Amino acid sequence: MSRLTIYPDDSAARPLLDTTDGATIAEALKPIQVRFERWSATRELSAELDDSAVMDAYHADIERLKRECGYQSVDVLRCLPDNPKRGELRLKFLDEHTHDDDEVRFFVEGAGVFYLRAAGKVHMTLCERGDLISVPAGTRHWFDMGPAPRFTAIRLFTTPAGWVANFTGQPIARQFPYYGSAPA
Repeated sequence: MSRLTIYPDDSAARPLLDTTDGATIAEALKPIQVRFERWSATRELSAELDDSAVMDAYHADIERLKRECGYQSVDVLRCLPDNPKRGELRLKFLDEHTHDDDEVRFFVEGAGVFYLRAAGKVHMTLCERGDLISVPAGTRHWFDMGPAPRFTAIRLFTTPAGWVANFTGQPIARQFPYYGSAPA
């Protein structure tokens, strides 16, 4: 189940908000310009579907976002627990960073946690199947796919080059709960 937990950015000891209600999550993320939506496939999806079939099942929502936000390219990213580079991939995005482009992810299956630092708070956002999150360019954040990542996500870009991580050098991510367990 999707979940939003908001903490002051100087302590994970006491949450300011903890909710699993989709409408409350979307409303709580609006002040920091983060879009949160829930989408439904236009047909039943099996794990064996190729990328084009996955994108076809969400075609209307993808095209709507492209029109609204000017995204130019779309792809599908899959990560499974047997990926030999899963630890390396996880560590790559566990440090706070920004992007020059929006980071837009729709979870077709599986889950991951986006930690968004804005307005003096950390918005720990667990995204699962059916969740879309759009993190605006320049927003400080980090992402945790967990120790045994399993997800398929549709990604939208204005330009893939704009998605390169610009690390802030701040150690804040180590002060907040990891998804699953701490990295080895």
